[in-house]
Amino acid sequence: MAGTNSERVLLTEGPAIILVHPQLGENIGMVARAMANFGLSELRLVSPRDGWPSEKARSAASRADHVIDAAKVYETLPEAIADLNFVYATTARDRYGYKPVRSPLIAAETLRNRFNIGEATGILFGRERTGLTNEEVALADEIVTFPVNPAFASLNLAQAVLLMSYEWLKTSMESPAQTSFQALPQQPATKDELHGLFDHAEEALEARGYFRPVAKKPKLVDNLRAVLTRPAFTASEIRLVRGVISCLDRFTREQPRGAGAPADSRHRSDEQKIEDPGDDI
Repeated sequence: MAGTNSERVLLTEGPAIILVHPQLGENIGMVARAMANFGLSELRLVSPRDGWPSEKARSAASRADHVIDAAKVYETLPEAIADLNFVYATTARDRYGYKPVRSPLIAAETLRNRFNIGEATGILFGRERTGLTNEEVALADEIVTFPVNPAFASLNLAQAVLLMSYEWLKTSMESPAQTSFQALPQQPATKDELHGLFDHAEEALEARGYFRPVAKKPKLVDNLRAVLTRPAFTASEIRLVRGVISCLDRFTREQPRGAGAPADSRHRSDEQKIEDPGDDI
């Protein structure tokens, strides 16, 4: 699977993801995949409708088998959270005056801080169709809600888990600008290489009558050089562009590269014309 590398460190930490009465095995599998993407591994299921284990869940998990294999099933929500110190409940519905409501960013930071001091934490997610009941939300310490379109606030179960998992992983980053990999370092082109590109391009264009009228050639050359200096080419990019120009310069659509040397082709064509008297009849 693209992006999967068994040779790298597998992150398996953080809050438990607790699905309350999930319905479809496929949704549970997609939740497991979202968790694995962002380093979460503890999945708890409260009375899944279609039972457990589930081959549909495993298939949808796309190789997040460590999450699926370690999933625990509970009969009731109180049992599922009995050993936890702090729990968030996710909801998109207004629950005025009910409990403190946090954004995903603040919730993730709170979970990270509590994790760092050794507390066991969890996040509750409700049924695909109706979410969590008021009684279930009452068992949590705080509410976390997502900034979504108020007229279309319903999230797929796996989407909701993915959003919170993403925010969780971000709290481990040194800065918001940190990325998992960087572009390979490139050697900037020298001015000599850049000037060589100028000359190459201008000579090829001159041979094809590009600079017309002649009086406008200096301005056209200035514009061309302005365009070619804007990208801040690397040395390898200069070689690439010059290779393109050379290919266009040497080969035609009628005689592409690999069809024989262009000069030889033209020579054979001239010989054929001399031998064929058809034009003179």
